[in-house]
Amino acid sequence: MSALVHWLLSLLARLPLSWLQALGALLGRLIYRVSPGFAARLRENLASSQIAGNYQVYEKLVKQVAAETGKGALELAIAWCETPERIARLVRHCSGWEHVEAALARGDGIVFVTPHLGSYDIAGRYISHRLPFPLTAMYRPPKLAWLEPVMQAGRSRDKGKTAPATAAGVRILMKALKAGEATIILPDQVPGGGEGVWAPFFGQPAYTMTLVPRLAQVSGITTLLFVGERLSGGRGFAVHIRPLPEPFTGDKAEDAARLNRAVEGLIRTLPAQYLWSYNRYKRPGGVPAPDASQGTA
Repeated sequence: MSALVHWLLSLLARLPLSWLQALGALLGRLIYRVSPGFAARLRENLASSQIAGNYQVYEKLVKQVAAETGKGALELAIAWCETPERIARLVRHCSGWEHVEAALARGDGIVFVTPHLGSYDIAGRYISHRLPFPLTAMYRPPKLAWLEPVMQAGRSRDKGKTAPATAAGVRILMKALKAGEATIILPDQVPGGGEGVWAPFFGQPAYTMTLVPRLAQVSGITTLLFVGERLSGGRGFAVHIRPLPEPFTGDKAEDAARLNRAVEGLIRTLPAQYLWSYNRYKRPGGVPAPDASQGTA
């Protein structure tokens, strides 16, 4: 099964980007129509965020999100199967690389932080290609076991490495960072029990990882936010890199809230390209339910 999926993704990766994205948009709209769970979570999460100012804007944004989600799914074919050189050519613009250069000049390890926004896998591959050392991506195994070998093979190319979202994976990240290398973490990924705290995310309590704030406060580590923006009309992508908007404090609850505010700020720049169908507000097994105060900023 894995070999067949890799073959199909390789074929998709050869399509012109505009064709691939058009096919992805159709796929996203189809899934929205035939999957009640997908549609309900997308609509509920988007509505509760209050990003859309009125009903008309909300309904338009729902359709855009469905299409953009489909595009993102098929863009994995490029991220996992295409050469680093082609991926670099698809990135038309990169802002903020000077922050990376400053960290390199200091000899810092770099934590790159991006939510489920835009084409984060392609942006990650682009960053990996430009760095002079390996980039380790933290991940959770997909629910479909046969997809993991394809994902691992796609991400462990060129200078790419992976680390599972476990205690062992954190040790791998720390070793890489202490060696002056880099890692990518998705901060809106729901952590396991005991690995996070409840903090407001668009006004609702979301179980939020404490790993990013912990790493950001380690001496010799620079933490940077980034986004892989999907440009319209199949024109490619733009990567935006920026520092954290506010420093972390050492208080777990406050730092989780600050991390979520930083993520919200990125999402507000490209609301149609966020993965609103992701189950961001789920409660991991064994984690006590939040109290009412943990859902307010």
